[in-house]
Amino acid sequence: MNQRKVALVTGASRGIGRAIAIELARVNYDVMINYATNEAAAGEAAAAVVAASSDSAIRVETCRANIGDADDRDRLVNETRSRFERLDLLVNNAGVAPAQRVDLLDATAESFDRVVGTNLKGPYFLTQAVARWMIEQRSAGAIDDYRPAIVNISSISAYAASPERGDYCVSKAGLSMMTNLYAVRLAGEGIRVYEIRPGVIATDMTAGVKEKYDRLIDADLTPIKRWGTPEDVGRAVAAIALELLPFSTGEVINVDGGFHLRRL
Repeated sequence: MNQRKVALVTGASRGIGRAIAIELARVNYDVMINYATNEAAAGEAAAAVVAASSDSAIRVETCRANIGDADDRDRLVNETRSRFERLDLLVNNAGVAPAQRVDLLDATAESFDRVVGTNLKGPYFLTQAVARWMIEQRSAGAIDDYRPAIVNISSISAYAASPERGDYCVSKAGLSMMTNLYAVRLAGEGIRVYEIRPGVIATDMTAGVKEKYDRLIDADLTPIKRWGTPEDVGRAVAAIALELLPFSTGEVINVDGGFHLRRL
């Protein structure tokens, strides 16, 4: 049995997912990098993860899988199992934005199915499969001091309404409730579940609205007046990986510059 802790990070070829994988390597996790389409980017991410680790024994693998597809989810879990033999941390990070921002009254079922299928349905059932495996690992007793965790990367869009991308907001709100559901169900199994809620983060997903958010940040959108970075989110995941919150589950960790604070 592999004695090193292992993390599976979905959507880890770029942006927030890549930063999470790098931070996990820095705290001595082996990493399975999941990606949907861009094999070259996944390879670059894997190299960056290896470079970030101070341990020459680190293992990093990549696996192509569309989280919204049931067969791909099964294959991802099976490949992680065959390559690493264990899993200590699942990070549900993979997500997509609507192809177009449109008024709520003009939204299409096709966009809704695509966004919700990837952002909510995929993590919901991937977590189900991984949780079963984690329970099996605990029951087998082959791993000393096994304390697994699951982290869901949501968004301030879980509660901040954006009528021009309603499907995205619904998917993130659902992910927030999913965190609560799995936290309750899995606490008795020794599995902690967390939600990390990023705010305005500088990634390629937000590149198209950079000028808009530059203006909003300058106008006091957040108490901490800067863009968030993928590394900000990665460090929050690393804190969970290091088991610095052992008496918490179902917790929301805001990485949003204070956006969630109500101010007068």
